[in-house]
Amino acid sequence: MTLERQAVRPPAQSRGAGPAGQPAGPQQPRRRSRRDEILEIAVGLFAARGYHGVSMDDIGAAAGVTGPALYHHFAGKEAMLAAALIPVSEQLLAGGQAHIAEAGDDPRTALAALVDFHVEFALANPAVIALHLHELDRLPEEPRRQIRRLQRLYVEEWVNTLTALRADELSAGEARVLAHAAFGLMNSTPFLGGEVDRTRRAELLRAATLSALQG
Repeated sequence: MTLERQAVRPPAQSRGAGPAGQPAGPQQPRRRSRRDEILEIAVGLFAARGYHGVSMDDIGAAAGVTGPALYHHFAGKEAMLAAALIPVSEQLLAGGQAHIAEAGDDPRTALAALVDFHVEFALANPAVIALHLHELDRLPEEPRRQIRRLQRLYVEEWVNTLTALRADELSAGEARVLAHAAFGLMNSTPFLGGEVDRTRRAELLRAATLSALQG
């Protein structure tokens, strides 16, 4: 499957707490709107051709939407890029925090949960990862700053977990180096071919990431 046809999906639903600290109940999938469908197509095109290689007319043609109707949903390409990247960054942070909270005082369990969570996200969203890697700087300053802040907070969740697990070995700075290296492993999904099935790819990515982080 090409990146143009990869869906934009949120990270796997966390098993975190619901309102007022109550356990979350079964989640009903949100019905996809026309806006969601257009955004999915735009992200696939951006990831496959590059941000500057795609026009609003290209997106409209791929989505079967005329110009005025397309602008009813999005002000332009920058708005589409922000709409793809900001919610994903928010959901990664919230999901990571929920998994850590669920693990309680067990950093080894928390680390394994974080790795599982991020690997599933990376396998489900290679087009979004490609956008983060190559197109983030296309955004205006404010949404770019917001995304960078969310990313830093997410990294720090990993750093805190690693330093709790390996308190006698790692400083916070060293844990940060390992966390970024782990993201490099897990976020390699846009570059992986289809010769290995998804289940095996997930197993390999989890094993490689945990090996790198646990020492």
